[in-house]
Amino acid sequence: MPPTETAARPSARQIAYVRIRDDIIRGRFAPGALLSENELAAALGISRQPVREALLLIAQEGLVEVRPQSGTYVTRIDPDRVREAQFIREAIELASLAASEPLAGQGERMLRASIRRQRRARDREAFYPLDEEFHRALLGLAGHANAWSAVSAAKGHLDRARYVGMSATRGVQDYVDDHERVVDALAAGERDAAISALGEHLRFVFADLDAVRAQHPELFEGAAPAARTGRAARR
Repeated sequence: MPPTETAARPSARQIAYVRIRDDIIRGRFAPGALLSENELAAALGISRQPVREALLLIAQEGLVEVRPQSGTYVTRIDPDRVREAQFIREAIELASLAASEPLAGQGERMLRASIRRQRRARDREAFYPLDEEFHRALLGLAGHANAWSAVSAAKGHLDRARYVGMSATRGVQDYVDDHERVVDALAAGERDAAISALGEHLRFVFADLDAVRAQHPELFEGAAPAARTGRAARR
């Protein structure tokens, strides 16, 4: 479970958790990479203890494996965990959308503004945080924005597959088209159509996963844990 976010200044553990997890999800630390607590602490400008605590939290999500007397290694993408996380995410997001009020006023303006920001994204690096923002905003329509933390805690492997897959079978703007279809249906009062469009959008990850496995089998089957944190450990 990720550390609780507060309005106060984030703790060193929170900073380490977010940065290291994000580097794993975005492939900056490759599968099999050996993560050095000393090097991570130096890069983040903090002590080793919060880095160690953050790695233990990340290990609970299955993104790293702590091997006694050996070290902490980035795991490969686990298709079973991807499927489990997709089930959880889809159940929560579709149920929330079904319980939402008709879209109008400030809610519609917020989602349209999000889509305009997404239209300016030209690559997955720029699009990924906007995609996360949009889906959290959809949960907020029914007052379920806090459920995003539960979704996030379950979807580490899913996020890795999504991030790599964003350039595997579709362009970034294809995903934005999906988002706009959901918003258009909600604005037209067609909730069932919106739910159907969102479900189809979320399930594209499975086609992406197959494409990624074919193009990059090393993300799933490969690499011996030889690389260390730093330039050699990043993709």
